[in-house]
Amino acid sequence: MPQFMDFHDDLKLPAEAILQITQETKDGKTDDFGVRQLELFHNPGGQVYCLLDAPDADAVRSHHAAIGVPCGDVHEVSRLL
Repeated sequence: MPQFMDFHDDLKLPAEAILQITQETKDGKTDDFGVRQLELFHNPGGQVYCLLDAPDADAVRSHHAAIGVPCGDVHEVSRLL
């Protein structure tokens, strides 16, 4: 499955949301668009990077739209290992 990364410039996540995303990531939850969270990088300033497994970039955009989160640029990425 391809992997994608997107960036959110101003998405201050409450602790409850981070806990939920963490648990869903551990559980390997896949949504209705075939998207699965692999990692989430965030800071208190609201900068957030999402690393996702997804069929394509449109699925990533649909995933974000379904949870009411604006989605900026989506980039297909590869890992070193």
